Amino acid sequence: MLSGEIQIRVRYAETDRMGLLHHANYLVYFEQARTELLRQYGASYKDLEDQGYYLVIAKVEIKYKSPAYYDDVLTIRTTVVRTTPVRIEHRYEVFREGVLICEGMTTLACVDKQGRLQAMPRWLMEAK
Repeated sequence: MLSGEIQIRVRYAETDRMGLLHHANYLVYFEQARTELLRQYGASYKDLEDQGYYLVIAKVEIKYKSPAYYDDVLTIRTTVVRTTPVRIEHRYEVFREGVLICEGMTTLACVDKQGRLQAMPRWLMEAK
């Protein structure tokens, strides 16, 4: 399975009054990790969109185990766990100093410019 890791430092603007990483920012981090995984494979979302393929979020799941704080350095491991002709599923694991603090899953659907489901490019379906 295609997998990769990135590191992100929690910025002050991403935290709440308690100094915790706001829960919504995990989705932003997941997107950044997905984007970098695709780039690692030699492509980008811009490449896909320029070819008329748009990947939209169809489903998100997040399980928070422990909070992240301002200035923490987080490692996000992203793995493609399943592909179908029109969908791709990613698993995310967020670590702080080697300890798993968050898990997530996303399902992205491939659509055209009008928002209709379409088959993904073959090379993306075959990414392993």
